Amino acid sequence: MKSASDISLLSDNELVQKIVKTNDTHLFAVLYDRHVAVVYNKCLGFATSAEEAQDLTHDIFIKLFVKLRTFKGTAKFSTWLYSFTYNFCVNYVTRNNYKKNEKNFEGEISDSDEIDSSEEILFEMKTEKLKKALNLIDPSDKMILLLKYQDDFSIKEIQEVLEINESAVKMRLKRAREKVISVYNNLK
Repeated sequence: MKSASDISLLSDNELVQKIVKTNDTHLFAVLYDRHVAVVYNKCLGFATSAEEAQDLTHDIFIKLFVKLRTFKGTAKFSTWLYSFTYNFCVNYVTRNNYKKNEKNFEGEISDSDEIDSSEEILFEMKTEKLKKALNLIDPSDKMILLLKYQDDFSIKEIQEVLEINESAVKMRLKRAREKVISVYNNLK
């Protein structure tokens, strides 16, 4: 067995390979310690309380341990984990009937290409009211907005996480911004 200092020198990808080979929970604990804060913070964006975010984080790491062998190593582990976390949270929220809100706003999306103006409006929104609006839109729209504006992902990074092309990322961002603006403007 390697010493703790040797293990801490391993990259995430090397650590994952060793965990997959050995099913060693001590090695998994190292991976957990490296990423738990980031996963928890992402879960907070989807949860209604700190306790719910902790539960989501716990559930994600349990599922991650089981699914770790599906990590191919073609991308950075942190990017793969990010995608895994967001997909888990989106599925969780969707299962809890938040998806019905999307129907309320279908047909209200304009086809204009004024991405800059919708971005400007987004930045001027009040935080608490914006949080409410984000909770009322479809989880996948919320996810792409959080990736772009909270986590400061580039279009290219969002492409990698969502596994879609650049124009699809731009269109989904545009539509998500317009949806959240529409919901925001209708909040009292």
